[in-house]
Amino acid sequence: MHESCLTFRSYLSAAMKSRSSIPLYREINEFLEAIHSRHRTNNPLFFCLRMEDTYPHTRDVMPPFKKDFYFISFITNAGNTSIRYDLANESRLDSFLVCQSPGHLYSWHRDQQVKGYLIYFKKELFSFFRPELEKEFPFFDVRQTNFFRLNRNVFLKYEPDFKAVLEAYEANADGTHRLAAIRLLELLYRLGEFARAQQQWQKGFNSPQQQLLERFIQLVNNYYLEKHSVEEYADLLHVSPKYLSQAVKQASGKNALSIINERLVTEAKTLIRYTGNDIAEIAYQLNFSDPANFGKFFKKHAGVTPLEFRKGQEVSSQKSSSPD
Repeated sequence: MHESCLTFRSYLSAAMKSRSSIPLYREINEFLEAIHSRHRTNNPLFFCLRMEDTYPHTRDVMPPFKKDFYFISFITNAGNTSIRYDLANESRLDSFLVCQSPGHLYSWHRDQQVKGYLIYFKKELFSFFRPELEKEFPFFDVRQTNFFRLNRNVFLKYEPDFKAVLEAYEANADGTHRLAAIRLLELLYRLGEFARAQQQWQKGFNSPQQQLLERFIQLVNNYYLEKHSVEEYADLLHVSPKYLSQAVKQASGKNALSIINERLVTEAKTLIRYTGNDIAEIAYQLNFSDPANFGKFFKKHAGVTPLEFRKGQEVSSQKSSSPD
């Protein structure tokens, strides 16, 4: 009996150690270290580089995390890259723009064909101007990650602005990156014109139910690891669970709870497919109480167990990589 107790306690201790909260990277260099980048910045408020310079050392897969700084990704030649944000899954991409405010959940799976630019910065970089970033620039939304699919002409239109920021960053002489910060501010205003046109067109067709659906999806993207019930999201939106459920159903044709569950299943599939983490690790990472509950949840919504899904993906990968 005593031995059984020790075994159980050992298991419980190991399980608690395996359970990891979502990391929050407060500093840019801390984040660069976590993604295995060989780059570092001597300015804690600013970092900029070409996407081509992130490989082969940077991680192709990064589990969910949060950052305490702003992020812009401007990409072309995406190849087979797929982008996952909120509840969307974008594929068949050529060029795109991703903008993210501090505090949002994010994860990725990237291939090494892409080209473009990455920019990380803190608002203190603009101490000489102090703009209200979220008000000035609609693509920095505190509620969501903003993704814009671009055609080739739009990418080429804005590429010189990104190149100007990078060149000023690399040519920095006094360690303050003052000129690069000015170039970045110019870029943000240019992108603001583009984003406002895109979002204003979309908003003109949105009903109140669709607007509530968008806010709900934004919150699900931010809190899906912590909040799993419709009631919790209704509280955040200051509406009743019944009204939220009816509005979401009317706008999307889906139940509110199914959207929450879909977000969890999407993230689970990404982690199972693209990481070597064992199923127990993934269960705790997604904030399930134990691997058994995660297994039941995944089987109910995906139709197979987590291990069956992983094996199926491995077989598909082997077939696609085999010569004809």
